Amino acid sequence: MSKRYVIGLDFGTDSVRAVLVDTDNGSTLASRVSWYKRWKNKKFCDPECNRFRQHPLDHIEGTENTIKGVLEDSGIDASLVKGICIDTTGSSPLPVTKSGEALALQPGFEENPNAMMVLWKDHTAIKEAEEMNKLAGEWNGPDYMQYVGGIYSSEWFWAKILHISREDEQVKNAAYSWMEHCDYMTYLLVGEDNLEQFRRSRCAAGHKALWHESWGGLPEDAFFEALDPYLVSVKKNLYKDTYTSDLPAGNLNSEWAERLGLSTDCIVAVGTFDAHAGAVGAEVKENTLVRVMGTSTCDIIVSSSDIIGKNTVKGICGQVDGSVIPGMVGLEAGQSAFGDLLAWYVDLLSWPLNRLPDTDLPITVEQVELFKDRMIADLSEAAEKTPLSENAPLALDWVNGRRTPDANQALRGAIMNLSLGTKAPLIFRALVEAICYGAKEIINRFEEEGVQIKSVVGIGGVAKKSAFIMQTLADVLDRPIQIAVSEQAPALGAAMYAAVASGIYPSVSIASEKMGNGFDRIYLPVKEHVVHYKKQFKKYQSFGAYIEKSTIEK
Repeated sequence: MSKRYVIGLDFGTDSVRAVLVDTDNGSTLASRVSWYKRWKNKKFCDPECNRFRQHPLDHIEGTENTIKGVLEDSGIDASLVKGICIDTTGSSPLPVTKSGEALALQPGFEENPNAMMVLWKDHTAIKEAEEMNKLAGEWNGPDYMQYVGGIYSSEWFWAKILHISREDEQVKNAAYSWMEHCDYMTYLLVGEDNLEQFRRSRCAAGHKALWHESWGGLPEDAFFEALDPYLVSVKKNLYKDTYTSDLPAGNLNSEWAERLGLSTDCIVAVGTFDAHAGAVGAEVKENTLVRVMGTSTCDIIVSSSDIIGKNTVKGICGQVDGSVIPGMVGLEAGQSAFGDLLAWYVDLLSWPLNRLPDTDLPITVEQVELFKDRMIADLSEAAEKTPLSENAPLALDWVNGRRTPDANQALRGAIMNLSLGTKAPLIFRALVEAICYGAKEIINRFEEEGVQIKSVVGIGGVAKKSAFIMQTLADVLDRPIQIAVSEQAPALGAAMYAAVASGIYPSVSIASEKMGNGFDRIYLPVKEHVVHYKKQFKKYQSFGAYIEKSTIEK
């Protein structure tokens, strides 16, 4: 039998990467990364008001560049590419026309931030999320929040749509429907102007849009009517059924087959979210927590329906049948800032550096960027050498709000125990410890709610690049942390979905077994560090309770 290949296309916050994978053994023949140029130039964003938007052209151009790139680099016969699957960040919805074209590509909307994709980290919809939670608490009908941890987040689908509709009448009137990023990009490759028949992602719908089989799909019209009648019209143009990513969304359409140099026989799987694909790429099994660690984190675990039954886990980001492995319930939690917290600190320290190219000093922008790239590594090295101390600075990791447990995007970060003797590496260490304490809160919540965790696996850029952070995480959690071999676990997981959707393997579990890359490192907790961090974690909890109470009282 001739070789068969699949492509996993992984859209992250800053870039998209494609991997071309051999379905026989999961080896990567080629990979390409395309950085979002408009996003890199900070277009359509305003961090001061938590607005983060992306132009769909960044993603469309990235799709073409990366897929053509891996085909060119590998030199394989393109007819042997049997499947593609797309994973993206989420919830990252965007408004579309009746034919499924992004509104931002239409005349008059090319520069309108409200017509762009509303990135997962956009928190402009805090007020709307609060309205939804208030209504859910007073509502006499089904408890629509029970499968999303009991709290709807401003990071999610309906809150963002409601916010945009109130802020921009022009976008509200022009948008026929809204699509999650993973659905939009998949539809781009398979769509033939038939949006109504398109297979929407179970993962996206269940975790972010309140879809659940027990109430027949999306919430009833009366619930949305009580929020805003506009949402009823949005729902009318959405979907009733959803699909898991082991199923085909369709064949690659003729336009994109020609653009990419592939065949229309190539199957495109139903889209999914990056963290869920990452868990598959990391060979997730029951009782294994996969931590996808990048700008933020997503923490994914799967459970059989027999074990979890109708039990619901409070304060997480959803539990959805089939969102990770079809036939099992996928549970998601996460932190709104992980790598982003450390990046914020580097940006803070870099403020005077960024001004140097505009002075008379012979320093270029490129030199400044090179220095900034080295800064986290230098800070990590220096921080690791600082002794553990109960009097060291203590930080909260909420600079972008709190996702889990108990979503509250209005919260903000804080640091205590500063003195005139506090140096930059000590603050960096406090921030690293804070993101690890946030991870411990997530594990504690799962276990308090009866979800057993026997092992922890780390994937993503932070997991691969920072031994200091991973060792600190192992010490704080008092658990071994396994690191997956794959540099691109979400893209590999997407490739596994593609292998199933295109008929090469009968199930995601078998595809994961055959195509998994294994693990290359394990971090073991250091006994004396564990003792120290148990004491500090209690201080973190007390500090957090004080800041949260102060925030609520404002």
